[in-house]
Amino acid sequence: MDTWWNTVWRTVQAEFADVTNEQEVTRILVRLLMAAVLGAVLGFEREHKGKSAGVRTHMLVSLGAALFVLAPSMAGADEQALSRVIQGIVAGIGFLGAGTILKGNGKDPSHVKGLTTAAGLWMTAAIGTAAGMGREATALISTVMALLVLATMPMLVDKVEGENEQKTREEGSEKH
Repeated sequence: MDTWWNTVWRTVQAEFADVTNEQEVTRILVRLLMAAVLGAVLGFEREHKGKSAGVRTHMLVSLGAALFVLAPSMAGADEQALSRVIQGIVAGIGFLGAGTILKGNGKDPSHVKGLTTAAGLWMTAAIGTAAGMGREATALISTVMALLVLATMPMLVDKVEGENEQKTREEGSEKH
């Protein structure tokens, strides 16, 4: 006759039976750690620049996206089901991104803040999705490219805008 504790123990074992061997544990750890680390890298860059969504937010977005595709994939979901999961991630992250966007209402009501942060969270979700699907190289390359965009584009824009201002000043002084 089974004791109550034996029944509880067998039930607990059955609940954790989704991971059946060391290979699956390793796969889960590699994919989730990759997503968390890459999210942290992008989050650190944003936090370093004083933006509202920093390391923790980016890590959670990336890790969550990875888990959303990893769990159904390991449960045997087909490509159509995974496609719907990815569509849900894309739509869901849009709501999170929308929360980071603020439209100015002071001196310049057309000024919008947070678009880059929203786009960065969207990119972080995509990177987490790639990592969760076992596309670690794609996730890593995408992270490097995102960092290049975040690091180089502000300098390029400042340079172009500075040249445009210089041209405008020169044209204005030629008219007088």
